[in-house]
Parts: sequence; C-alpha cells; structure tokens
Amino acid sequence: MTGQGQAQGHAQGQAQGQAQAAHDGAVTVRAAGEGDVEAAAALFRGYLDFYEVDVEDPDRPRAFLAERIAKGESLVLLAEIPGAGAVGLAQVYRTFSSLALRPAWVLNDLYVDPSGRRTGAGRALLREVLRLAREAGVAGVQLETAYGNTVAQGLYEAEGFVRDEFHVYFHDLG
Repeated sequence: MTGQGQAQGHAQGQAQGQAQAAHDGAVTVRAAGEGDVEAAAALFRGYLDFYEVDVEDPDRPRAFLAERIAKGESLVLLAEIPGAGAVGLAQVYRTFSSLALRPAWVLNDLYVDPSGRRTGAGRALLREVLRLAREAGVAGVQLETAYGNTVAQGLYEAEGFVRDEFHVYFHDLG
C-alpha cells in the first residue's frame, strides 16, 4: 500500500470508528460494516427504485454494496431510529481535487426510506458526512441530485451546499 493509500485507509478507519456514536435527536448514524449488508442493501434497492434504475439481477445491488463495504472502497453510513431500525443510507466515495490539491469526497447516494422521512434522518446523515469530511481534512463534498428533487435540494442548501459554476457532463459507456 502506498503512503497515500495508507492515509486513505487510516482516514477511512477513523471515519468509520467515529461515525459509530453520532446522534442527531432520535436518529443515530453509524458506519455500516459487513454485518449490515442486508439492511444497507434493502435501503440501496429503495434508492435505485427511487431513481427508476432497472436492475436485471435482483442480487446485484446487494453484491455491489457488499463489495464496496468489504473492500473499503466507500464509506457507507446508516441512519437508525429507535423501534424502526435502519431507515436511511449514505454512500461516500473518496477521490481527489486537482484544483484544491487535496482529497475530496463524493456523496454519491443519500436515501431515506419513506417510513423514515420527516424524522431528520436525511439531515443527520448529511451532517455526519460533513463532520467526518472535516475531520479527514477533505477539501469539500460534492453531490448531485435530480433536477426535480426539490426536497433534497432544499435540505442540501439549508446545510450549506451551493450550486457550483461548472456544468456536469456524463458520457454513458453502456
């Protein structure tokens, strides 16, 4: 492992350990581990359904998420509510900002099950991502959401996110 890889692994371990005790009112946010794959996968499937992603293999979302967690390729956080269990999921990918010359994070997935909405679970997940990013010395956290998802946009803006000046492009490779 390179020095940079070791630093990322260390930061990930710190982030996962520190996320274990984050509380926001009645919502608890913690890092998901390999024992949480089923609960996380159920939420991940809900996220894919929300964005109308057609998944041919019904086990693929679970396998995808299990691999990210097992390999430490993403930080997966779960929001839990007493009596309801895991109601929300956030998945962060670590990358770098060439312009800032520092690490950056991409909050790729943020989802709260309908049963957990209006409880503060989404806000708690978002705040925990930002807290962990600050502690890890990250330059910033980037995210995207659907143009029509005004509820999420309101949350992001209320928590300090601003629309950036760049246009986002994507080239689908199949």
